[in-house]
Amino acid sequence: MRQIDIDQLASTLATAPGAGATLVDVREVSEFADGHVPGAVNIPMGRLPMRSSEIDRTRPVYVICRSGNRSSAMVDLLTAQGFEAVNVAGGTQAWIAAGRPVEKN
Repeated sequence: MRQIDIDQLASTLATAPGAGATLVDVREVSEFADGHVPGAVNIPMGRLPMRSSEIDRTRPVYVICRSGNRSSAMVDLLTAQGFEAVNVAGGTQAWIAAGRPVEKN
């Protein structure tokens, strides 16, 4: 499984905002609303198998959750479906702890 840390994610998002990758947050809707990485799309883990058709297959997909556990399972699922999926180690928890910007709904 491919994996990056939050610093690598920040660099990826900064170099090609909106153009080079999709960031999918697989936490529940309420968790996502409490704070998420700017630009992330919320598709909860339990709904991802049914909603994977909403994700652009031509771009890398970075998958994030709270700590990296749920996202790693979803990277395996997406990879098996032919996506170029990458886990974000440390998740949103590490992103916030590093003082990076957060959006709230």
